[in-house]
Amino acid sequence: MQVTCVALQPLGLTMSATSRFPFLPYVFACLLGLFALCGFWYGLGKPVILPDVATPTHKLQCASYTPFDKDQSPFDVPFKLRPERMDADLALLATRFECIRTYSMTGLEALPDLARKHGLKLMIGAWVNSNPVDTEKEVDLLIASANANPDVVSAVIVGNEALLRKEVTATQLVKLINKVKSHIKQPVTYADVWEFWLKHPEVAPAVDFLTIHLLPYWEDDPSNIDAALHHVAQVRQVFGNKFAPKDVMIGETGWPSEGRQRETALPSRVNEAKFIRGFVTLAEQEGWRYNLIEAFDQPWKRGSEGAVGGYWGLFDADRQDKGVLAGPVSNVPFWSQWLAVGGLIFLGTLLLGGRVRTTRSALILPLLGALAACSIGAWGDLARVTTRFASEWLWVGLLTTLNLLVLAQAALTLSARNGWRERAFNAFERRAGWLVAAAGFAAAVMMLELVFDPRYRSFPSVAFILPALVYLCRPVRVARREIALLTFIIGAGIAPQLFREGLQNQQAWGWALVSVLMVAALWRCLRVRKG
Repeated sequence: MQVTCVALQPLGLTMSATSRFPFLPYVFACLLGLFALCGFWYGLGKPVILPDVATPTHKLQCASYTPFDKDQSPFDVPFKLRPERMDADLALLATRFECIRTYSMTGLEALPDLARKHGLKLMIGAWVNSNPVDTEKEVDLLIASANANPDVVSAVIVGNEALLRKEVTATQLVKLINKVKSHIKQPVTYADVWEFWLKHPEVAPAVDFLTIHLLPYWEDDPSNIDAALHHVAQVRQVFGNKFAPKDVMIGETGWPSEGRQRETALPSRVNEAKFIRGFVTLAEQEGWRYNLIEAFDQPWKRGSEGAVGGYWGLFDADRQDKGVLAGPVSNVPFWSQWLAVGGLIFLGTLLLGGRVRTTRSALILPLLGALAACSIGAWGDLARVTTRFASEWLWVGLLTTLNLLVLAQAALTLSARNGWRERAFNAFERRAGWLVAAAGFAAAVMMLELVFDPRYRSFPSVAFILPALVYLCRPVRVARREIALLTFIIGAGIAPQLFREGLQNQQAWGWALVSVLMVAALWRCLRVRKG
């Protein structure tokens, strides 16, 4: 005997062909579904007003700049700089900043002239790595540029996080710093995560000032947005006391606008704006020197750092203002477009379900459409910011197709089912076990990845809400051994992934909840017997 949930039970089959259409319940459910759909997307995308920190008459100190367009990366061979892009970039940055910081010398010979053209100062950096030939070339170019452009180059940075990467020793680094100091007149520094200055204090006497990186999101103990500025202030005070009288510059600080949550640290555009605006206000009150990371989103970083790596910019990869420094800011800037997509999914669900004949179906069909419109749209927006490779785009396409097929099956289950709807429903019924298996397999794969390799993976919860709820309410017959294995994998991974992420990670709890629903749905399917 098949176990089913009354919510999706095809009660219309027991009604006479002349049953009246339940108009009022249907209209009520449609209005409720539309209200939920609009509220969902507006709630996500609603602009937030915060105090501005940058205006045409109030420029900020410095921002990190790399000359890559959105389709470029430092790994391109051969790499071709685009002078027109650099010129436009510096023209834009000059409206907000007094200086820019660079990380390498290779290929940036034209940058001082462009900075001079737009009234910007430069903190230029030499990339120091484990290859002594490459490092020597970078250092020689650094010295030459500093001497050739004393009016533009305000300071130089010998190496960036080279101690963190363990590519040089502190002794080797000090020798490079002393070499540069003996050849130029500008102040010389080295930049690294603040903990590595404490691990290697012998570097401090060699530099004219310390440059520390303070990124609360990436800390071993990540800070949430409300505690992040307090953490920055504490570390800055420690360095100010420990290394006095040498000055300390915060050489990198910022917050990502997209990506996965780390413990309590949640990336979002609003949180990025809160952090940057709050930090600049604090830095100006305390008289700190600082550099914000970074000028523009860098899509190429998503390949090695996950989605979060590509979204530290104050402007997006298309050089559009993200609202980080001034004006209203929205977490989902394309919410109105996704609302339109959701409207089409909602309408498509109603059309596929057709003229229902029971009050229960009239109430459930529009709500099913609203749920699908929200979950599939949210999955699309998540995929837009997180997908990195062709294989991942294929995965997104397959999961989206799976959701649409499950939606179609559920809508036909609620329909009166005659004519082509009956034939389509029967075709879905014959293949329903395959859809359950596909959903279970995808959820099991994602669970294994989030348990064993989670650092750069986002939580795909919204991609599984619809299949989980549909098959929980209306289980279908499945291949027992295979589904039992998938059920075990998903269920067994819930506790470990929560333990790894921390119990205060809302995104991890969301995935755990969806996983519980998926386990329950698969378990109900396992209990269905052939009738």
